[in-house]
Amino acid sequence: MPDLDREGGWLLTLDDTPQSYVDLSDPAHLEFEYTRRLGHLADVLAPEGEPLDALHLGGGALTLPRYLATTRPGSHQLAVEADGPLVELVAEVLPWTGQGIEVAVGDARERLAQLAPGSWDLVVADVFQGSRTPAHLTSVEFVRLAAGALRPGGAYAANLADGAPLAFAAAQAATVRAVFPHTCLVAEPSVLRGRRFGNLLLIGSDQPLPVDALARRLAADPFPARLVDGPDLRRLVGTATPVTDAEARPSPPPPKGAFSIE
Repeated sequence: MPDLDREGGWLLTLDDTPQSYVDLSDPAHLEFEYTRRLGHLADVLAPEGEPLDALHLGGGALTLPRYLATTRPGSHQLAVEADGPLVELVAEVLPWTGQGIEVAVGDARERLAQLAPGSWDLVVADVFQGSRTPAHLTSVEFVRLAAGALRPGGAYAANLADGAPLAFAAAQAATVRAVFPHTCLVAEPSVLRGRRFGNLLLIGSDQPLPVDALARRLAADPFPARLVDGPDLRRLVGTATPVTDAEARPSPPPPKGAFSIE
């Protein structure tokens, strides 16, 4: 649907759940809070304007790939999207040609397993079936595949959703920490306190993350988010243990109306 309040703006919804927002006239504009947080991460991973090789698991309307193509010209990017008809619709209404973005139709984990190791600076997992993360993308085996695809110093980022008592988020944090020695979590304070259901961003790397620079950007947002790492992250994880393929489950369903639009 076109955004009548912003020229060039388009909103993609699936099953009444907002999935992507794209501004064709200004691809650097990131409307959704969680997308801005991913943009902030990309901003601090390398010097301004330097190209990044980015793998996007989950394509939607390609909001983040378009952002990187604009802010970091020359970036090599691959987006893997399971929904073939959706890719066709986005290509027709919101074309991305000439931006260095390749789109492949297929299962994110299957395609990840086929890629050459050590090929990417950034791997983003933002896959939802309806409003839930599929189970096979929540396990330590999956995160290990993502880690193997990264170059030294690269970052893995997973967009998830959870609410009180944050049991899913804690288990996912334990899972990412089992693979990456440097891990942090980003979310709005109200989500971290269990007051509402919302998005959380888990970030991992084999090298220290630029947490100070990222935290400053998150704090300056219209809807500020908090970065949790170190002892605070260990407290959030608590007794949660890494999730294996054998016990993996989809993320919890959101409460009615949590992500819907009027």
